[in-house]
Amino acid sequence: MRVDFYQLSRDPAEAVLPLIARNTLKAGERLLVVSGREDQLGVISRELWGRVADSFLAHGFSGGDHDARQPILLSGEMAAGNGAKYLAIADGVWRDSDTGFERTFYIFDDETLQPARECWVMLGKRGGIDRRFWKQQGGKWVEGP
Repeated sequence: MRVDFYQLSRDPAEAVLPLIARNTLKAGERLLVVSGREDQLGVISRELWGRVADSFLAHGFSGGDHDARQPILLSGEMAAGNGAKYLAIADGVWRDSDTGFERTFYIFDDETLQPARECWVMLGKRGGIDRRFWKQQGGKWVEGP
């Protein structure tokens, strides 16, 4: 399993997620986006429709009739009703899962920095997890030490 830690400094999670979602779809994968904040999921939904130039990223909210067909599913729960192997945690609150995600995008900001550090250490003690750290620098994402 791979966990990519994304430390926000300039853009909010709502602006970053459409780029992650687009790249996930380009890789032929499905994505589950999780946040405990319903308002944040609403903003993410709007951004998925228009953030990426000349395209929209088809998606739906979990609990609908067509969860299994959604390439991107927005949810407050860790249940991938769309069969996603990729997970994006948008609210900076780590959630353990036994649902077999291959890759997790853990997005956090200054308010959730300390829990993210604790998560980094905790995951480092587990076997079979490839951790990577990314930060915004000059408008680009760069891999940190």
